[in-house]
Amino acid sequence: MVVINSFAEFEQFVGKEMGTSEYLKITQEQINKFADATLDHQWIHTDPKRAETESPFKTTIAHGYLTLSVVPYLWEQIAQINNIKMLINYGIESLKFNQAVMVNSEVRLKVFLKSIVNLRGVSKAELNIELEIKDSKKPAFTATLIFLYHFK
Repeated sequence: MVVINSFAEFEQFVGKEMGTSEYLKITQEQINKFADATLDHQWIHTDPKRAETESPFKTTIAHGYLTLSVVPYLWEQIAQINNIKMLINYGIESLKFNQAVMVNSEVRLKVFLKSIVNLRGVSKAELNIELEIKDSKKPAFTATLIFLYHFK
């Protein structure tokens, strides 16, 4: 795990890979709870019997936004950012869902620091991320996440 205590320490990672998280298994229970939370109960996510016969995947798949929603959990396994008053999700650029994540697949996050700038005391970090699927050459998605870190 990378430990960062200041803007200057964060800045040392520009252009470099920051790390890769552990794998996380995406279960049907997670998918169902996400469907309940978002009111998105499309059968391709929540009906294993129908998916087995009608889906091209032959099983249920995770919501694309569920896979995106596990990023903060996985990011915390890669970097511990200390001495911040607040962290704000600022944006997502170039998000592309490349491949479906089938139920019981394992995913992990790989992060590269694209840039970090100091905007009058607020650090704007742009992270190039990939959500890898175990035993797959193609990632579930790629994106650039933008976070605002308010260091103390």
